[in-house]
Amino acid sequence: MEFSTTLILAGLILALLWIFNVKNKTNRRLPPGPTALPLIGNLLQIDKKAPFKSFVKFSETYGPVMTVYLGWQRTVVLVGYDAVKEAWVDQADDCTGRHGFSSITYGWFNLSGIGSSNGERWRPLRRFTLTTLRDFGMGRKGMEEWIQEESEHMRAHMLKLKGSPFDPTFLLSCTVSNVICCLVFSQRFSYEDKQFLRLLTILSHIGKLNSSPVGQMYNLFSKLMDHLPGPHHKVFAEYEEVRKFIKMKIQEHKDTLDPSSPRDYIDSFLIRINQEKEISTTEFHYDNLVATIMTLFLAGTQTTSSTLRFALSVLIKYPKIQEIDSVTGKGRCPSMEDRKSLPFSLAVIHEVQRFLDLVPLSLPHYTLNYISFRGYTIPKRIMLKAATLTRYMF
Repeated sequence: MEFSTTLILAGLILALLWIFNVKNKTNRRLPPGPTALPLIGNLLQIDKKAPFKSFVKFSETYGPVMTVYLGWQRTVVLVGYDAVKEAWVDQADDCTGRHGFSSITYGWFNLSGIGSSNGERWRPLRRFTLTTLRDFGMGRKGMEEWIQEESEHMRAHMLKLKGSPFDPTFLLSCTVSNVICCLVFSQRFSYEDKQFLRLLTILSHIGKLNSSPVGQMYNLFSKLMDHLPGPHHKVFAEYEEVRKFIKMKIQEHKDTLDPSSPRDYIDSFLIRINQEKEISTTEFHYDNLVATIMTLFLAGTQTTSSTLRFALSVLIKYPKIQEIDSVTGKGRCPSMEDRKSLPFSLAVIHEVQRFLDLVPLSLPHYTLNYISFRGYTIPKRIMLKAATLTRYMF
């Protein structure tokens, strides 16, 4: 009896503290938002399968900047191009923190690499990565040739099927990932390579878990979910397979490294590690190399292949919108030089990207300092989510 009374009192006190905290947010000039319940916040008001739709609906009442409670995590949600640009671009120095929250993806990166570091840790990694990838052809003629070569491998694989129906998901993932492999490993893999296919399967599992209700629950209640059964434990075990594969490739590069002639991103990073090994504060170390490679694969493969898959479904549904053959003919692969002669194809590509809304909610950021934003005061270390969707806003 005494235990039950104590439990009830504790619950009442917790609820009162919650209500007091929510009521006092006006005094701190936080953005407005829907009334939250103790512990679970606004979760019951949010569509679990498409939370961005709920945020758009909330914005009709509370405006494009609002406070939402995801469990006990207070979050400021930004809806619309203007609000997102103002935070991500105009106040980037204060709004682009990217670690400190429990997340399946951040756990994978282990707060390392270009994917989850920020501030002074993130800038040198980002600068080095962009410069190095450009040196090896990203956005230039070299990468165009890799893409053309890889598209021929994809076309040859399709021809082997002799017109029989197939699921293009894995084929497109292989194609995109091989272009990334050329930049990172200076090699491509066969579409039948079992280790390569296993890597792509794991990337697919990670993407599905991240967007699933279980993944969202883990992001909110990670310590609790660590002790509960579920598919997240299987994915965590698969992380180690990916990490083991990348470490194997790094070791192969170490064994054959020629500092005077870097072959790819890994070689360049290893050379930089060697150059800065006496600097205690350097960001160029082994853990950051592993995490950055994992970031490149996860971010590049899933997003690009999903966009291509959606574009393919559009072309199947509307075959008359294709104009490439009329410009290039059927005997050669299109190139960047053909862009000026393919205005309709470019318009279709832009419309596909606009309509797809591949990532309607950005990865969570957090405020690095107290900031004044559109008349509100947002405290330090508040999570920020941006609804970057387009087709639900017009």
